Amino acid sequence: MLQEPERTGVISVPGKRKEEEPAGLEIVELGHSFARRRVVDRVSLRVARGEVHCLVGPSGCGKTTTLRLVAGLEPVQEGRISICGRLVAEPGFAVPPERRRVGLMFQDFALFPHLSVAENVAFGLRHLDRAARERRVRELLEKVNMTDYGNAYPHTLSGGEQQRVALARALAPEPDLMLLDEAFSALDTALRTQIREEALAILREAGTATLLVTHDAEEAVRAGDVIHAMQEGRIVQSGAPAELYVRPANSFVAGFFGPVNRFRARVRSGTVATPLGEIRVARLAEGEAVEVVVRPEGIRLSRADGGSGSRARLEARRDLGPVHVVWLRLADGSRVKVRETGIVDVAVGEEVTVALDPRHLFVFPAE
Repeated sequence: MLQEPERTGVISVPGKRKEEEPAGLEIVELGHSFARRRVVDRVSLRVARGEVHCLVGPSGCGKTTTLRLVAGLEPVQEGRISICGRLVAEPGFAVPPERRRVGLMFQDFALFPHLSVAENVAFGLRHLDRAARERRVRELLEKVNMTDYGNAYPHTLSGGEQQRVALARALAPEPDLMLLDEAFSALDTALRTQIREEALAILREAGTATLLVTHDAEEAVRAGDVIHAMQEGRIVQSGAPAELYVRPANSFVAGFFGPVNRFRARVRSGTVATPLGEIRVARLAEGEAVEVVVRPEGIRLSRADGGSGSRARLEARRDLGPVHVVWLRLADGSRVKVRETGIVDVAVGEEVTVALDPRHLFVFPAE
């Protein structure tokens, strides 16, 4: 029987911190509006030292505004922000950005074009004497594999090299918190993965709490210890990547990790009828309008000769090595996408029998 997904609260990765340690970042009931538009609505989260949390959602959901509030680039209207147990912002009070011990990395790298690599990294180290400053710069350039580029200028570097320099510069003042705003999205796919993994490994090793803002669900899954899914200014679910995938809190979260098939229906006698077959549901009222979400990997195909189940016609297919993407035309005329990893021994135009895998099937009250 399909169980209604349970909503989850903010979690922290076990074993990462002692309970008595102050969080690297703590946000409590943060709210912000531009004119009459509510862009951040009662956002709360806690990032332990050495953890990487991803704030993920579509454009306009409020994630970048949240980041700007944490950085001190916008005044806090509601709620409070603390870094390593130190209050840095609440209504009527704000620690200046330069005194928050926060590192920032952006999509465009934001290096100073008139300064060399070494001078860029040293920019935030003016409080140190010359010898200590040069020692710290050498240490950081070695950490990001840019030792031989100290005298180079940003325009002579590749995108990946510029991102490494940006990381070294952000790490130079030894921040308590690192904020990454789509920091890797300007790089090509292969390089993005490499640079992201290197950067996050350095941040975890340094024990730096890290908040990464991204619209890319795949990046969030690969990068984050905890994901906060944001929708229309609110965090609708927080948890480990596997938790959000297996037990999404709502239709938005279920669909954020890739394309899905959706159906509208009503509960009748404890079941929901769809063109793919009937689904038994729990804890949903008789007659309630629902949305059924089926991932492409949740539809199983077999030859139509013999066997029971709903019927469909294979309309198109694309074989991508071990993965097969198939489009089916259902009896009601609707079209669904199927993702198979086994052998699909059915030709285009043939009829198939369809079965559903409950692990990739979710029923939510209709919004």
